[in-house]
Amino acid sequence: MRGSTAPTNMVGRVLYRQPVLAWPASFSTTFTIMIMTDPNEAAYGDGMAFILAQDDRPSPPDSYGSFMGILDPSTQDGIVRQLAVELDTYKNEQEPDGNHIAIDTTSILKPVAEKSLDSTGINLKSGREITLRITYDGENKKLRIYIAYAGEPLQSFFNTSISMRKVVPPYVYVGFTASTGTVSETHRVLSWNFTSYKLPGEKAGNKISLILFVVIPVFLLLLLLAIFALPAAIRARRRENKRIGKKEDLEMLTRNAANAPKMFTYRQLSKATRNFNKENLLGSGGFGSVYKGVLSDPPTTIAVKKISSTSKQGEREYLAEICTIGRLKHKNLVQLQGWCHDREQLLLVYDYMPNGSLDHFIGKNILDWKTRYDILMGLASVLVYLHEECGSPVVHRDVKPNNVMLDSNYNAHLGDFGLARLLQNDTSVTTMVAGTPGYLAPEVSYTGRATPESDVYSFGMVVLEVVCGKRSRGIMDENSLVDFVWSLYENGTLLKCVDQRLQGNYDEEQVKRTLTLGLACLHPDYLFRPRMRKVVQIFMNPNEPLMNLPESRPSAVSVSLYSSSASSTTDFASTSGPRCGSIDSLPDEITVLYES
Repeated sequence: MRGSTAPTNMVGRVLYRQPVLAWPASFSTTFTIMIMTDPNEAAYGDGMAFILAQDDRPSPPDSYGSFMGILDPSTQDGIVRQLAVELDTYKNEQEPDGNHIAIDTTSILKPVAEKSLDSTGINLKSGREITLRITYDGENKKLRIYIAYAGEPLQSFFNTSISMRKVVPPYVYVGFTASTGTVSETHRVLSWNFTSYKLPGEKAGNKISLILFVVIPVFLLLLLLAIFALPAAIRARRRENKRIGKKEDLEMLTRNAANAPKMFTYRQLSKATRNFNKENLLGSGGFGSVYKGVLSDPPTTIAVKKISSTSKQGEREYLAEICTIGRLKHKNLVQLQGWCHDREQLLLVYDYMPNGSLDHFIGKNILDWKTRYDILMGLASVLVYLHEECGSPVVHRDVKPNNVMLDSNYNAHLGDFGLARLLQNDTSVTTMVAGTPGYLAPEVSYTGRATPESDVYSFGMVVLEVVCGKRSRGIMDENSLVDFVWSLYENGTLLKCVDQRLQGNYDEEQVKRTLTLGLACLHPDYLFRPRMRKVVQIFMNPNEPLMNLPESRPSAVSVSLYSSSASSTTDFASTSGPRCGSIDSLPDEITVLYES
């Protein structure tokens, strides 16, 4: 998405097409922008803003320059109800500098708050990708802004009190505005997500009489029926509550979430799968089975995951998948389309992937080199999204060919989020060790902690399997795929590991770079593994410098485990190899995908 390109005295505005709830509600939005300037120009301006607008009209025609496409200069008296977070790149007389953030409501000239970015080391006009997160706590009336260069940890920048009820109408249109004045610059929005959650009602008001004279007698009548006539129903209800647990919380979350998946009935999904006929079975896992189905209105092919009634963690997995995946949107993710809780059944509905999972094509069916390369690039792209671009970082925890689904054009879609849980700020991510042997990073075996770096390790294993056309036997096998590729790298004969089914029909330099990248991702010390953003840059640009690999395979490393209440450490698997840093260096907010 681009805005206000090159010409002077221009404005631009782009808004989400549907209004969203502003109050009573809390919201969170994360977006990555880039402001580019002409290096031959001595001045730049004017900037861009994130906006909560009262309607979906375009920017006022005279709102160029310092008015950011937000307000017309003639309407500075509070007629328009809106809130804007402006990213200002031009110093006007009343402003601190040409590199600041301000919060505007009824006036550009009198912002609610403004602050220079100089203390952060961030320059809006640097031409670099910049990520911002804006959160509003509707209960405590707190607006917070976090900012960082893309790929770096977000730092808290603004924390101010503001009542949305006094500033904007209950429903608003959200989006971006930008403008230029006597000088010019280009504004780009590279990614954006927005989530709004409705708060509970604040007052009971004049409903007290209704409660006293209608609800209470009905409640007492039902209570008497329950005590004297329905003991069996009570026992059945208790059994249902024990199994489902958090059903009511899930339904409330689904109703209030901005992009909640669709709720299906059991009858709809049973009809779509022909009563879960065995002929429709696509596969089975540790906690359930997946069936192919066809919805009638409109005709749509779907995949239905039926949570096993014998699964010990079915409810937990089910709640987790709805909460986490419902907010994730990326072209290389298996999209969750809906869910069902009915007849004591837990069901999840996904996009159907006609070509199944990637593991069926490794060493069995032939994929040409371009298709393999595109699959790896798509998988890398979605991992960048999960780790850095979707709000709180998401660690998949089980990246492997079985969980990479292929659509009709063999595009990669990362799936199997059935073991996810969104953790709140500062919540520990230490869990039981989960993942698949052969794809599990060495430090996870000792710490039980999943990190973006452990996903990078798993990705490296997938790279070797796809290029070599061989499945991994696991890191404990002395003839493992990793050992095999490293030995060829050490001997300078790396191309000997390439799948012979390709019959030499590939770009040798591209294959060498891909294998080298895979080995770098498999470094036993997580500090030396590349970030997934670097991986994508290497895939997309043949001139992007590769990381330096040692001449021989690195030795195992020692891992330090820190207790939660003391600073003492315990070392495991110490060798002469390079030590890695503390594994406790994790983001403040993280989403972890669990496996039973």
